[in-house]
Amino acid sequence: MNRRRFGQLVGAAAMTAPMLNLSAAAGTSLQYSTFTKPFRDLGFEETADLVAEVGWDGVELPIRESSSHLQPERVEDDLPRMAEALGRRGKRVFIVTTDVTGIDPVGEKVLRTAAKLGIRKYRLGNLYYDLSQPVAPQLAAIKPRLRELAALNAELGMQGAIQNHSGARYVGAPIWDIHELIHDLDPAVMGICFDIGHATLEGGSAWELNWRLMRERFTAVFVKDFAWEKKGDEWKPRWCPLGDGTVNRRFFKDLLASGFSGIVNQHHEYEHGTGRELIAHCKRDLATLKKWLVA
Repeated sequence: MNRRRFGQLVGAAAMTAPMLNLSAAAGTSLQYSTFTKPFRDLGFEETADLVAEVGWDGVELPIRESSSHLQPERVEDDLPRMAEALGRRGKRVFIVTTDVTGIDPVGEKVLRTAAKLGIRKYRLGNLYYDLSQPVAPQLAAIKPRLRELAALNAELGMQGAIQNHSGARYVGAPIWDIHELIHDLDPAVMGICFDIGHATLEGGSAWELNWRLMRERFTAVFVKDFAWEKKGDEWKPRWCPLGDGTVNRRFFKDLLASGFSGIVNQHHEYEHGTGRELIAHCKRDLATLKKWLVA
């Protein structure tokens, strides 16, 4: 399905279908967002139409070299246009996802452009371990870069955040290493995008300990689900619709009880099609999230 036809479908549905007003149902302290990577080929207006129809309050927008919605070199032209398209529908860019892992000219341009537009949160680029080298010195080498970023964030009035992933090479997969990297930095300028899907996959039942370790530094909560399936002699994770997998919904009750107020961000890693099929999956996951986040 081409972009024009997709936009026509979304626009028509937005005129006729009722929107999910999640904020009204679950309390105005929570803001509901989505990562736009699955529909990164859509233009500014088409993206804004889709966000409005599904019922999110805003987006996490990737601005990076790969798997991106916007390209870093065009950020000064394109980010204002995306923000304006969303703004006309009462939506916002909550978070920009970047390749930033230290201060460099391109990354700084992305952050300064976002700050000028009132976007106050960004996700750092992925950090990786070299498994052929000792681990502790690698963490020690990362800390000065994060201190420099924290100083820039303070200047810009922004908060950077590391997302916890899963996998042996990811810095942040155990979550304790994120704590080691940022525990002495001001939470207002450096935090974590806590991904309950990855935290469950990587840590099993330790998600409960890990989120309590980091909850004072939550920039946002990232939501996705997975199930284990056996392929040959190995068990592998399969991403799936929210509620069909392993993620414990008690996390969301505990999150509410903790007094968390902020961004709850949907990630869609499973195969969800395009056009109306994509929209239906997004609405289904949002409705599930709504049920789980009502006190």
